[in-house]
Amino acid sequence: MITSNKQSDTEEEQLETSLRPSSFDEYIGQQKIKKNLNILIEAAKKRGESIEHVLLFGSPGLGKTTLSHIIAKEMGSGIKTTSGPAIERVADLGSIITNLNDGDILFIDEIHRLSKVVEEVLYPAMEDGVLDIIVGKGPSARTIQLELPKFTLIGATTRLGMLSAPLRNRFGVIYRLEFYTDEEIGRIVERSSKILKTNIDSGGSEMISRCARSTPRIANRLLKRVRDLAQIQDRKIIDENIAKEALEMLEIDEIGLEPSDRELLITMIEKFNGGPVGVQTIAAAFSEEPQTVEEVYEPFLMKQGFLERTPRGRVVTKAAYDHLGIKFAEDDDGLFE
Repeated sequence: MITSNKQSDTEEEQLETSLRPSSFDEYIGQQKIKKNLNILIEAAKKRGESIEHVLLFGSPGLGKTTLSHIIAKEMGSGIKTTSGPAIERVADLGSIITNLNDGDILFIDEIHRLSKVVEEVLYPAMEDGVLDIIVGKGPSARTIQLELPKFTLIGATTRLGMLSAPLRNRFGVIYRLEFYTDEEIGRIVERSSKILKTNIDSGGSEMISRCARSTPRIANRLLKRVRDLAQIQDRKIIDENIAKEALEMLEIDEIGLEPSDRELLITMIEKFNGGPVGVQTIAAAFSEEPQTVEEVYEPFLMKQGFLERTPRGRVVTKAAYDHLGIKFAEDDDGLFE
């Protein structure tokens, strides 16, 4: 039987959803945020109110969407999920909000990508629970105000600085999700392996954890690829050797650098002498979007100490040269040769 791409995508999404924790007890890491959210939720429930609007920010894959679903479950609320790019017109936002019930949660991923027009309509919806709709054009135009159900907006973003101050200030609480420790990632890998009905020992778990870029989403992705190789080779348990073999096939090194990471660093070294160079120039030379460079590559490379931001642009560090096995030299100005 031939499986369609659409069906395969659906199965992959269902598998990804099954790996997501459904309660704070199952959610590993982000201890401070979980503690604060528990207080926020319990206090709101005692008052019989919805929780305040919540803004979650941090690098991709750290669990912002998962947290929003857990908040909805803890509140006993329904949740509607969408994204900034999907809300193109005011009518799109109006259609979504007016179909919410009292106490529901609206989750907007990539909220920094909302258009200015949509964002301005969102202000009174968040503050006063009303939706202002302009009917007609020109001198005959008039505004109709619709009362909305009491809802909570949870926004998620990887670019807090791109949110306007008026929108940011309308959130009652703002939490930054941090990168995970290797120990936390190891626990996530072990939990996911049980859900996937895959046996893994401490060596296999540690190997995957070291290469997961401190990010749960990547850890789960690597675990599934290692599991595939283990099944093909009829291995009953994922140990360090099979994990290492699978990761080498994926060209992922011992600290989690992928081919694209190395290509970006080498591009900067070969074409721009290691920097300083602007992100727009890097993106053009690397054939990638500037936003992707800033959101996907930079956070991990900076965390590893391989990339620095300076007033003059991005700079590849000596640690990156050493890791790549490239000779490092420094001129009188402290710039890389």
